[in-house]
Amino acid sequence: MSEVYITSTGSFLPNKAVSNEEIEDYLGRINGRDSRAKSRVLKQNGIKTRHYAIDKNQESTHSNAQLAVSAINDAIQKSGLRSSDVELLCTGTTQGDLPIPGFASMVHAGLDFNRCEVANFQSVCASGIMALKNAYAQIKSDEKENAVCVGSELASRLFKASRFEAQGVDDLPFDAEFLRWMLSDGAGAFVLQNKKNKNGISLKIDWIDLKSHANEFPVCMYTGKTDNKNETEKTWLDYPSYEEASKAGAINLKQDTRLLDKVIKTGVAHYFELIDQGKINRKEIDWLCCHYSSEMFKAPIKELMLKGGGEIADKKWFSNLTSKGNTGSASIFIMLDELMHSGKLVPGNKILCMVPESGRFITSFMQLTVVGDNNTATKRYPLRKIESPELVINKSETSEWLIRNLTQVWIDFETALLKVPIVEKIHDGTLSMSDYKLLLTDLRQQVIDGSQWISRAASNIDIHLFDLRSAFIKHTATEHKDYQMLERNYVALGEDLEAIQKAEKNIGTVALTSFMFQQASKPNPVDLLGSMFIIEGIGKRLAGYWGEMIKDQLNLKDNQVSFFTYHGVADENHFHNLEEALNHPEMNMEVAEKIVKTAKITGKLYTMQLNELGNY
Repeated sequence: MSEVYITSTGSFLPNKAVSNEEIEDYLGRINGRDSRAKSRVLKQNGIKTRHYAIDKNQESTHSNAQLAVSAINDAIQKSGLRSSDVELLCTGTTQGDLPIPGFASMVHAGLDFNRCEVANFQSVCASGIMALKNAYAQIKSDEKENAVCVGSELASRLFKASRFEAQGVDDLPFDAEFLRWMLSDGAGAFVLQNKKNKNGISLKIDWIDLKSHANEFPVCMYTGKTDNKNETEKTWLDYPSYEEASKAGAINLKQDTRLLDKVIKTGVAHYFELIDQGKINRKEIDWLCCHYSSEMFKAPIKELMLKGGGEIADKKWFSNLTSKGNTGSASIFIMLDELMHSGKLVPGNKILCMVPESGRFITSFMQLTVVGDNNTATKRYPLRKIESPELVINKSETSEWLIRNLTQVWIDFETALLKVPIVEKIHDGTLSMSDYKLLLTDLRQQVIDGSQWISRAASNIDIHLFDLRSAFIKHTATEHKDYQMLERNYVALGEDLEAIQKAEKNIGTVALTSFMFQQASKPNPVDLLGSMFIIEGIGKRLAGYWGEMIKDQLNLKDNQVSFFTYHGVADENHFHNLEEALNHPEMNMEVAEKIVKTAKITGKLYTMQLNELGNY
């Protein structure tokens, strides 16, 4: 059976960190009064800051699905796995944005994944481990080669003062108010694969063990009913109306704090069972990532471990509860993301993860082994200031307008490019060789069409615009050489020339070249100077810079990346040809407006082409 590795981690915490003093500014003061229980609960749980996906007007700034999507994008961006290749998406959350459909479907809709299998787990804190176990099992059994797992929580919406005021309460019962000061928002995500990272570290999943104790205990943390005493009590769906269910407090999230000590004892008992089974050797554990909702629970957990002879030294405990808050099912993901990028892990380290859940008592454990080389840290490259390629053309009212507007088009274009996954990877130093080969493959299909649409445009320019026709023809010759250089780079990487020559156009390239040929077929398609501004601008400003970053992070030779590095120099001359064309005597405001519009469209379609790499 395959080994399973966490090859990348990511997280997302919405908005700025909220201090203890600011909590009621966000959640609201019930009937305008400060809480009497807040300071006591906060003193016990030890949380100093947390994040909320609502603002001070109690308006949501994100959905739960958006939190999950952001965390997944962070993890994918740090990985060598392309989003289009993800085979399985597993999600865990306490409560999605909608009762129906499942949370996984809503998250999938917000991603740029292709069709994939989804698995949706709804519980409380352990739902994230449930998602991980599903992905782990499928990769372990060779059902899948990779998966993305996410734990995401948006609890703050449940605690708005307006909800409780609508129920007509003066003092909120402690079982409902307690959680107002305990829970916060955030998401974390993992990329799982059947092979470890070639560079840097990965976390090999040794095993995952999860058990429900619902047959032994009453409900502890719940919503949908008014108390946990009567198993047959009607739920929120059994009330005559949603309003009556809300008025009765049946939709409030509550916790029976008297049962929490049993959660601790049950979790530690499961820990010792795993020791007896030989799964855990406490002397081998280098890190313990323990999810607990309050710092006050750490001491009794340690005490029970010590009494049973299973103590783990305090220096090995890792938690970010005090700074990130209690994010439920997302907690273990956010915790491991921070540890993964802390620089503290070395190959061979054993990490034990402990995630109890108080919903109706679930205990879960996971053991990880650090593998790989922690000396191959990712090198990030600086982002340059966004500036438009400089145009030097004869000064007139029309030319000044043209330069102003083309400058803004470029700024919008380059800003959008920096958000494209392949460009982000180049700057973040996470580009893989397969990413680079795919980039060459897809660009080749656009570049080879370049000389053809430019030739067609030249043939449709009237003789009285001879200078413009000449500019287009000059451009055709350089484009013809470009695709040949690109092919040589591809072959120099050890790939077969026929493979790149027979490759399809991705859907973005189809859109881009179709537009170019359409415009080129019109009479006097002078507006295509706008397209040349974008494409030559990429060469002049971006191609050489990208090429040097690609060459450095993939350790390539000049003949493997020359398509990019050449353009950084050659397109300076190409740009002068463009400037000469823009200086044509018949340039007027009507033509200038068409050039700007075509530049804008070309920028959008070029961005689409890069966003759709591999999507045929």
